[in-house]
Amino acid sequence: MDLLRTRSLDHELLDAERLDPDELALNLREMAFLNRLPGGLADSVRAVEGLIADEPDARVLDVGTGSGDFVRRLCQRREVRAIASDVRTEVLAIAARNLADISHVSLLQADARALPLGDGEVDVVHASLLLHHLDPREAVGALREMRRVARRGVVINDLRRGPVPFALTALAVMVLSRGSWTHHDGILSARRAYTLDELDHLADEAGLALTARSSRIWPRVTSSYR
Repeated sequence: MDLLRTRSLDHELLDAERLDPDELALNLREMAFLNRLPGGLADSVRAVEGLIADEPDARVLDVGTGSGDFVRRLCQRREVRAIASDVRTEVLAIAARNLADISHVSLLQADARALPLGDGEVDVVHASLLLHHLDPREAVGALREMRRVARRGVVINDLRRGPVPFALTALAVMVLSRGSWTHHDGILSARRAYTLDELDHLADEAGLALTARSSRIWPRVTSSYR
């Protein structure tokens, strides 16, 4: 498919300057549901747990936390000190409500390219469905910041661009969601996604090396870097 040879530069609705509160809330709920599909939340949690298995008091930063579903799942599985971070105050407010009953969770409004944390202040940084929102230069900046603040590693879960991932993603969002934002952004995300080679090149520019990768049979792939 010619439209997938290069990344789309079109903007997602979620990246608009102003967000409709009702559409945003529905979109984040639907994304939390779609995150349960193979290649999503479970793979992220598994990868992060692999990096903190021998750390009894691990600190994990979730960049671009969205609804906070990753933080919630991780904290339900093991005791960690988690930081749920997002650049949008509207998004962070929704995450705060969803995580209100979870202990050892703090909230942080921050741009992934300028994290207000010290070098090695957390053990692991996780980012799900974030990088495809960024252009290559922005993505390298974000990955460089994640490397700086992470003591043990960085976990990236995102879509990969290609005909089969595009078809599967489009099918999933059209069948399993009803929100116009989810339909629009879900399909566009598959066109904005990086290929795995492109992702690894960005990581290399940021000083990160690939250490592990989940199965490539799903539209989303989880990659661990150090």
